[in-house]
Amino acid sequence: MIKKADIILLILIVAAGLIISFGPLAKEAGGTDVRVTLNGDTYGIYSLFEDQTIEIESDGHRNVIIIEDGTARMESSTCKNQICVDHGRISLIGDSIVCLPNRVVIEIEGKGGDTDVISG
Repeated sequence: MIKKADIILLILIVAAGLIISFGPLAKEAGGTDVRVTLNGDTYGIYSLFEDQTIEIESDGHRNVIIIEDGTARMESSTCKNQICVDHGRISLIGDSIVCLPNRVVIEIEGKGGDTDVISG
C-alpha cells in the first residue's frame, strides 16, 4: 500500500532531478559586460575583461564595485544589511547583485544569450 510519505518522497526526488538537469542550462554562457544601474538609470557599462574599480556616490550612499578576473562583485556598501557585499562574485549572463537600500544594480550581460532554455 502506498503511503502519503511515499508520494511526497517521489515528488521531491523528481523535483530535485529536474533542478539538477535544467539548472546548468539556464546560465551556461559567460558574460562580456557589466551594466551598473543607479536609481533605475544606466550608470555605466564596463567590460568584464578589464580589471577596474567603480565607485558610486549618490545621496550620501557609497558603493564600490570591483571587476577582476572576469567577475564582478560588490566590494563595499554603506547599506545596513550588507547582502550585496555578501553575495560574492558574478560572471554569467543574467547574474545580478542588487543593493536595494542604495538602489544600485550590477548585472552581467553578453552576446551568448540569444536562445533561452524554454524556447530552445
